[in-house]
Amino acid sequence: MGLTTFGIHSWPRAIIHIDGDAFFTSCEEAIHPELKGRPIVTGGERGIVACASYAAKERGVSRGVPLFKARRLCPDLVILPSDYETYSLFSRRLFSILRRFTPQVEEYSIDEAFADITGLRRPLKGSYETISSRIKETVIRELGISVSLGLSITKVLAKIASKYRKPNGLTVIGGRDIPFFLKDLPLETVWGIGHATANYLRKEGIHTALDFARLPEEQILKRRHKPLLELWSELRGDSVYPVSTEEKSSYLSISKTKTFAPARSDRDYIFAQLLRNFESACIKSRRHDLSPRRIELFLKTQDFRFTSAEARLSRPSALPLEYVSLIRDIFDTLYNPQTLYRATGVFLLDLVPDTTTQYSLFEDPLKVEKVKRVYDAADLLAEKYGKHTLHLGGSHLLEREGTGKRGSPALRSQTLFKGETKRRRLGMILVHLKEKP
Repeated sequence: MGLTTFGIHSWPRAIIHIDGDAFFTSCEEAIHPELKGRPIVTGGERGIVACASYAAKERGVSRGVPLFKARRLCPDLVILPSDYETYSLFSRRLFSILRRFTPQVEEYSIDEAFADITGLRRPLKGSYETISSRIKETVIRELGISVSLGLSITKVLAKIASKYRKPNGLTVIGGRDIPFFLKDLPLETVWGIGHATANYLRKEGIHTALDFARLPEEQILKRRHKPLLELWSELRGDSVYPVSTEEKSSYLSISKTKTFAPARSDRDYIFAQLLRNFESACIKSRRHDLSPRRIELFLKTQDFRFTSAEARLSRPSALPLEYVSLIRDIFDTLYNPQTLYRATGVFLLDLVPDTTTQYSLFEDPLKVEKVKRVYDAADLLAEKYGKHTLHLGGSHLLEREGTGKRGSPALRSQTLFKGETKRRRLGMILVHLKEKP
């Protein structure tokens, strides 16, 4: 089956997509060798499955399932608390391995990355497939985790390839192979096509990725939908999405949420959680020199109902101290003392470049400047001593009572190496080895 309209040669570009296989549980197996092959899930601190190993998936356990249901499906299930500190270290080492082969690496998520190896066959002394295989073998040998790789001529096709043969797979989609991989591929499984777009296309008789790729260009242009045209081009082998090596710095919104256990109705504690969410979101916003014009706050109840409210700020700002009173006023409209809450969250919306030095007609410039200097100092302290070293008094209750984690915390989080503090940690992984008898 061929597509004569795909007028491309074999390797105009060579792009790899690397994807961790059940990444969190794969990391746990690497540091707990005795757990290899057993049904494992992480998320013990949340009460729901955050990640399930392939052995657990074979028993019907999937991500997002409550733990009590997961236990019914698999009585011998091993439930672990999520150790995000360790997973982040594995992630950094995974990306550093990629950079040994090429400097063009785009960190897409904690367990996914794109790498452009175009033109590196001679320097790396091998075909593109051989280079991909070496990367995979290096990850397995040095990190002990399972990954799947996709190699193709565009980012979208590389992502399709990495999903094709999971787990522990390596799939190559050359220019001539595109129709074979797209002919039975559902639209919504293509990176960038959501359910709404897929439903819209199906109404026009387009059911597979190949149907979409075969559309004439003029039919795509009629829709005047640039992202759709870009996806169409990528599926046909025309690379329009570059592998970006720069850290993401533009955001439409920033959100921070926190689930805690057990569920509580304590007013001061719930407010402290919400305020800490706001502080965390603002830290990220300042890191990228952005300020929100609107904020949305929500509380999530024990029975998974949401109450939320939104407010426009008097001026764009990522300095929490300026808006504590506003946060408290919004909280008062959402909070019910008779209700048990299990999560809080904050969305920073309408983000714009930082405008801290611009004042409204009714503001005191000196006061704003003093608050700005406080947060300059707070960010320096956080860099040296750890996040939230300096925090709002309203969130200090969490320092005494904790952030509310279910079950036992991960062993690494309970372990302090020499030179570490509660807030400032070294990039070290705790590996569990049995002593020989």
